[in-house]
Amino acid sequence: MKVAFATTDGVNVDEHFGRSGKFSVYEVTVDGFIFIEERVFADGRDTTVEETKGDEVEHDNVMRRKVENLSDCKIIYFTNIGAPSAARLVNKGLMPLKVKEVVPIRQELQRLLETINNAPPPWLKRAIANGR
Repeated sequence: MKVAFATTDGVNVDEHFGRSGKFSVYEVTVDGFIFIEERVFADGRDTTVEETKGDEVEHDNVMRRKVENLSDCKIIYFTNIGAPSAARLVNKGLMPLKVKEVVPIRQELQRLLETINNAPPPWLKRAIANGR
């Protein structure tokens, strides 16, 4: 299954979902993980998200495109997210996961791998079984 991480540097989970200009995407299996690609939405911070906040329709379109471009990932990690964006992810069948503080992506991947191999919750078992 593919997992995406909101990041500014490709090393840490250190960005808010909406304003993240890029996401590092990994393929995760029961055996391990491998980097797949960077999904770039903006050079640096995604200011389009912030600039459209006053225009409900345009802001909704911007956020919808971001969610759609990540829709092949089963889990999305970030430092924060607004309720409407979290709902968009869940409605697409994606699991939003907020980290409490900036954390290395590899550390979260190791933690996810341990969960997968020891005591995965039902939604994670389904995600692995479906190859998503």
